[in-house]
Amino acid sequence: MRAMATPASAQDDSVTIVTTRRVRPGREPEFELWLDGIGQAAARYPGLIGRKIIRPGDHEHPEYVVVFKFDSYPHLRAWTESPERARWLEQVRPLVLDEFKETVLTGLERWFTLPTAPNLPPPPRYKMAAVTLLAIYPLSLALGLAFAPWVAPLPTALRGLPVSVLLIALMTWVVMPRVTRLFKFWLYPQL
Repeated sequence: MRAMATPASAQDDSVTIVTTRRVRPGREPEFELWLDGIGQAAARYPGLIGRKIIRPGDHEHPEYVVVFKFDSYPHLRAWTESPERARWLEQVRPLVLDEFKETVLTGLERWFTLPTAPNLPPPPRYKMAAVTLLAIYPLSLALGLAFAPWVAPLPTALRGLPVSVLLIALMTWVVMPRVTRLFKFWLYPQL
């Protein structure tokens, strides 16, 4: 399925929904057809940014992981509460071994998603807060010192803006994916 483009915005309100399913042995081809069908159906709804399918890699973890990303929570709800999606979920029941389960990721917990286990529930909030502080405090100090000469001439209300923009970008795409992997033992002791 081709991801639909949405306009970039300064604020990311996107929402990710992650679903796992264990397919009955021998029903995988039918399940793959079902995946194509539900993906095409979801693509007709406003706000779909993209879909990713992680197929089973081994016999210890035989589940499919299906990730849908929407540009906003209202658009996600329009899809998840639609009669069309309910029909697709009913159609898949004979093909799967497990009950339907999904996780919606909206806020800080997206920083703590492991690419190898995207359906894990987020860690406890105190762990997310501690790891975020551990990453953000030294980074904000370093960026503040590095940018001080350039932002000093700016009005007081604007001095923190360049640092904040860079801090958020670095935390989202560079720092937190690495910090989450580094502290995986503590954040996700069950792995």
